[in-house]
Amino acid sequence: MSPSDGLVLTEVDPAGHALLTLNRPQALNALSRALMTALADAVDRLAADPAVRVLIVTGAGRAFCAGLDLKELGRGDAALGEGETGIAPRDPVAAIGRFAGPVIGAVNGVAVTGGFELALACDVLLASTEARFADTHARIGIAPGWGLSQRLARAIGPYRAHELSLSGRWLGAAEADAWGLVNRVVPPERLLDEARALAREMLGAAPGMLETYKATMRDGYALAFGDAMALERERARAHNRQLEAAAIEARRDAVRARNRSG
Repeated sequence: MSPSDGLVLTEVDPAGHALLTLNRPQALNALSRALMTALADAVDRLAADPAVRVLIVTGAGRAFCAGLDLKELGRGDAALGEGETGIAPRDPVAAIGRFAGPVIGAVNGVAVTGGFELALACDVLLASTEARFADTHARIGIAPGWGLSQRLARAIGPYRAHELSLSGRWLGAAEADAWGLVNRVVPPERLLDEARALAREMLGAAPGMLETYKATMRDGYALAFGDAMALERERARAHNRQLEAAAIEARRDAVRARNRSG
């Protein structure tokens, strides 16, 4: 495990997945300017590595991410803007969106506001029983800019999203599971094992399919249903005409063998 400026820990597994850990546990992994930039840089480095096809994001200590570092903001360091250096912090949510393969969020503790937005940027969410979510934008008086106002409603429906975002109340792990916000809830000591196991399952996909399939699902979700179906057909034709029957049959046999052994 190697540090990225000490703020983000990077662990690359030879199987093809990587674990990024936000590493400000004393501040509940609050997003300082430095942490935002370190996280975005780390994601982009891994996105450029062809050996890393699946990414896992988690937090050190008892929090996933407590959102923007309000102490830094209160000191006038302008975590929302450029600050004294004239350089804006890098956007970690946009960086996660640029990662072509699946991103698994392993939510180990509180995910608040900006931390909630980090979680929603992931493709799959596994939650510890200690996980809790909250959107405090309305209470604090900061407008969301990383997608919470749009992604949350798409994940759990508009009525539940309105309740959470306009009240700022906590959503515990069990309720998040019941509402369909997370894929499943596991004991804290099993969270990373579950995330790594899921990453290995995903890595069993045919070459290129993780990126291709994710892109089709993501791009189609942003369209009206009819347009999304047309997009799927267009990409399917372009992809499938390149396939060889022998390769498909070999992978089908491998899947059948795995199902029999399982």
